[in-house]
Amino acid sequence: MLKTVFVFLLVFSVIVVIHEFGHFYFARRAGILVREFAIGMGPKLFAKQGKDGVMYTIRMLPFGGYVRLAGLGEDEDAVKPGMTVGLTFNGTGEIIQINTRDQAQSDELPVQVDSVDLRETMFIQAIPIGQEEVVSYSVNKKARIIEPDGTSIQVAPIEVTYNSATPWHKMLTNVAGPINNFILSIIVFMIVGLASAGVANQGSYIGQVVEGEPAALAGLQAGDHVVAINDASVNTWMQLVMAIHEAPNETLNLTVKRGNVTETIQVKVAAEIDERTKETIGRIGITPEYKTSIVDRLMFGFTQTWAVIVQLITVIASMFKHGFNINQFGGPVAIAQATGQVAKSGWQDVLMFMGMISANLGVFNLLPIPALDGGKIVLNTIEAVRGKPISQEKEGIVTLIGVAILVAFMIAVTWNDISRLFR
Repeated sequence: MLKTVFVFLLVFSVIVVIHEFGHFYFARRAGILVREFAIGMGPKLFAKQGKDGVMYTIRMLPFGGYVRLAGLGEDEDAVKPGMTVGLTFNGTGEIIQINTRDQAQSDELPVQVDSVDLRETMFIQAIPIGQEEVVSYSVNKKARIIEPDGTSIQVAPIEVTYNSATPWHKMLTNVAGPINNFILSIIVFMIVGLASAGVANQGSYIGQVVEGEPAALAGLQAGDHVVAINDASVNTWMQLVMAIHEAPNETLNLTVKRGNVTETIQVKVAAEIDERTKETIGRIGITPEYKTSIVDRLMFGFTQTWAVIVQLITVIASMFKHGFNINQFGGPVAIAQATGQVAKSGWQDVLMFMGMISANLGVFNLLPIPALDGGKIVLNTIEAVRGKPISQEKEGIVTLIGVAILVAFMIAVTWNDISRLFR
């Protein structure tokens, strides 16, 4: 159990940090203020302010993480009229810290906020405790706000907020997270390829035929190149596997190239129960061809990442053809089960698992669903075409709808994962 938990935390911590670093890096390049770089979710366990002004935090729930960009998806009213706060000043009389916690510090001036603008004019009008007159204070553009949980964030003048960036810079910031996931996937698959004696050919070439299985009984041989199934073109191993999986107990016509000869071979597909989805899938008893050169093992990083991407896209596309099937998706429970299995198998399987999850996360985040990176990219594109952004009110409504869809989806997937445990 401890090993499973360790592997789970390691895999997801690496994936999340790499994903969020993509957003972090390009936001900084675009001049967008990054207030917090968080690993995990929920209550804060550790926090340290970097020299760049960013607050780096580790939070209690080790699943996920985020980069907190000024003006994007956060409460911009951290300081509101009516609040009692503590003010700290620099030598010129500007506010350099606003403490919203109940615990006051000895060098602070406690005040009740009357009005505030931390975006454009950078001022706070407030009544010092024990006095009656409203006093106006200037706020330094790099002043910090101490939030109720103790997190220190920088104030965000309008010129450094997300909404002030160009559509192009917003798009780069949003796409960078998924792109980093693909890069991570490529790197870990490369490492696996170099550490292996050989890597699977992603083309539709048969490496071995299992004796007594449908492929052997039909006359398929090692080295055969399957170019079509039922006259539908096949180019990759994944396409070949998916076509077979979708045809249990059916007879398929495989167009096969063997040397210079092309022939059609009929194969009666066997049926078996998929242990994860509990669905009946087809199998014929073949394995992919393996390559052993250094170049092929390095290229495995690209070919395997692409295979994972294509597989997920194929699953999503199949929903439009066959309807939504929740058994094709796995939530935290299914991922925890898979983690337990790879934790027993060795570091290469852990890396394969990390690469697969990272590539899947990259594709999932690019889906055009509000609240995901893909949904934000759609809004960025609309802004670029219109020449102005959608109003924050409308964008907020769209985002809330997206969040509701994602929450409902995660609840359904998690419930399905738990139900499968008792089937």
